[in-house]
Amino acid sequence: LALKRMSVRKDYRGMGIATALGRTVLAFARQRGCRAVVLNTLMLQHEAHALYERLGFRRHRHYVLPTAYGRLANCTITTYRYDLRSTP
Repeated sequence: LALKRMSVRKDYRGMGIATALGRTVLAFARQRGCRAVVLNTLMLQHEAHALYERLGFRRHRHYVLPTAYGRLANCTITTYRYDLRSTP
C-alpha cells in the first residue's frame, strides 16, 4: 500500500484535516494487517514533520537525496516510521 503526496490546501490548514487524514491512513493500514507505515519528507516540510511526530511517527532515517542535485543542494530526506504492531 502506498500514499503519495498527502497535502491540505493552505487556506484549510489548521482545521484538523491533516490530522484526521493521518489517523485514517493509520487505521486503514492497521485494518489491512500492515506492520508499519513508513513515509518520506523533504527537509523543508516543517509542518509535515510536526504533524507526523504529533501522530506518533518516529524519525527512522535521515539522508541526502542520492542524486547529483541532491548532493549539490544538500537536499535531505527524513524517513518516518509508525509501528502498527506496538500500538492499539
